[in-house]
Amino acid sequence: MDKTLRLNPNKLAAALGKPCKEFTKTDIIRYISDNDIRMVNFMYPAGDGRLKTLNFVINNEAYLDAILTCGERVDGSSLFPFIEAGSSDLYVLPRFRTAFLDPFAEIPTISMLCSYFNKDGEPLESSPEQTLRKACKAFNEVTGMEFQAMGELEYYVIAPDSGMFPATDQKGYHESAPYAKFNEFRTQCMAYIAQAGGQIKYGHSEVGNFAIDGKIYEQNEIEFLPVNAEDAADQLMIAKWIIRNLAHRYGYDITFAPKITAGKAGSGLHVHMRIMKDGRNMMLDNGVLSATARTAIAGMMELAPSITAFGNTNPTSYFRLVPHQEAPTNICWGDRNRSVLVRVPLGWAAKSDMCRLANPLEKDSDYDTTLKQTVEMRSPDGSADIYQLIAGLAVACRHGFEMENALDIAEKTYVNVNIHQKENEDKLKTLSQLPDSCEASADCLEAQRAVFEKHNVFSPAMIDGIIRKLRSYQDKTLRSDIGENRDEMLKLVERYFHCG
Repeated sequence: MDKTLRLNPNKLAAALGKPCKEFTKTDIIRYISDNDIRMVNFMYPAGDGRLKTLNFVINNEAYLDAILTCGERVDGSSLFPFIEAGSSDLYVLPRFRTAFLDPFAEIPTISMLCSYFNKDGEPLESSPEQTLRKACKAFNEVTGMEFQAMGELEYYVIAPDSGMFPATDQKGYHESAPYAKFNEFRTQCMAYIAQAGGQIKYGHSEVGNFAIDGKIYEQNEIEFLPVNAEDAADQLMIAKWIIRNLAHRYGYDITFAPKITAGKAGSGLHVHMRIMKDGRNMMLDNGVLSATARTAIAGMMELAPSITAFGNTNPTSYFRLVPHQEAPTNICWGDRNRSVLVRVPLGWAAKSDMCRLANPLEKDSDYDTTLKQTVEMRSPDGSADIYQLIAGLAVACRHGFEMENALDIAEKTYVNVNIHQKENEDKLKTLSQLPDSCEASADCLEAQRAVFEKHNVFSPAMIDGIIRKLRSYQDKTLRSDIGENRDEMLKLVERYFHCG
């Protein structure tokens, strides 16, 4: 049996003996019939960034075949602000590769993510998943390579404080029980996400933990493995849905909000990227960062001001993007440096055999570690529209290959120091700043929209809608107005608590 199937937690993949990407309608029908599945759920992202659900009772095999083949009608004007009520009917069609057994349903249920189609049966140009699909296609056509991504999903778990084994404030990174209170909850989330097809790398408690008004706020993170960018977005959407549903079962509150209160770690949605060709990771060249990687980084440096329009979508986002909080404020990149916007993390490029050094009884390992190298965009947060964000990053990386001076820009924006230390003030002065509000992000997107609309990736209607929404917050001076006022910050957080 294929090694990817031998321990696969997705019950459909295990039963059907094939990876999820190879699922067909016949496979889905066979699994449903063999396992007494009684319901099917269609799930699809809407304009608010959340998954919506349509439930079907399986009446008979003919009806099951009909819904899997033809999909169903939905009201687009209730799902997306850019669709008018007079022409709002859309179709939703399931993508069979996303099928999973619903871990929360009392009635045995198969759930699948869907794609949107217009009245003519064509993919809806402004839908989230179609925008990402077009971005990946354009990247491939321009570069001849595949754009892959993975997310680091950070969130806070909130529950009553028992007072036992109190955690050290803002020192929760990789903490173990009993000082970390929600490890069991996180691992259960991870198990359900894996069963739903999510390719998880690991999970752990994060830096942020504190107590306010009799409640514990504990930050956790689940990080994924790099996969095709479309699959990466699907996995993150399902993961957020699972985390929220399981929290509801436990009686916990969950937030992916960028900022909880002043002076405490905010939650990001860091996105790692790699560029692949013929099974090779093109981010490295003889063990060092390649020209391909630096070209893609240059594109992100150029479009960084407008990427915040997709990745930082409510006013609390900009309370996280401040100095000294392990969140970027300047447009630059560097190696292993957490003060930069784009970070090149450790990539196992060392020549030593660490496994044998740690385990002297082992033989020499011959593991290809080149696949591990990624670059990380650190500005996005949990308010992001996941599909728009990853599409925007694909556009930015593609743009690097369309620029004549990409490698020059990469060199000028590279830093190898902590730019927030006093001795590095001169370097800091040479760097451009990220936007400091939704309104400023809207202005940047307006100025750079042509790049995102190129190759018909982002539709003008979608860009218009994003700009209109960002400007509606009227938050140009909000960050300076609130400052370190905890009470006002909490009011703001409460307003945008369930973002994304």
